[in-house]
Amino acid sequence: MNQVKTPIHTQAHQAEPYYQRHIFFCLNERENGEDCCAMHGVQAAFEHCKIRIKKEGLSGKGMVRVNKAGCLDRCAGGPVAVVYPEGVWYTFIDNEDIDEIIDAHLKKGQIVERLVLPDSVGR
Repeated sequence: MNQVKTPIHTQAHQAEPYYQRHIFFCLNERENGEDCCAMHGVQAAFEHCKIRIKKEGLSGKGMVRVNKAGCLDRCAGGPVAVVYPEGVWYTFIDNEDIDEIIDAHLKKGQIVERLVLPDSVGR
């Protein structure tokens, strides 16, 4: 039985995380024609988020990091993004949805319930 192990903390471990939050956008593109996040405008959403975060001075140490990710294996809900450390999965349609995630979750720590991807949605 596989289990996730608790990481070992050492003196070198930082008490405070380098970033307050990470948002990862699935940018996976399947070559076999299967549905994937890349087919749903995720690149534009990623770029919009990155520009907004930078423009509002929210990027950098102790703030927000916007990252690209490969397949996050939640294709059926695509496009998807996940915010850590909370581990909240989102699906979205347009830049207005991304703006709402930025304004509520990334800035204030408030989950945007209407955009949360149900746990039952997988590949």
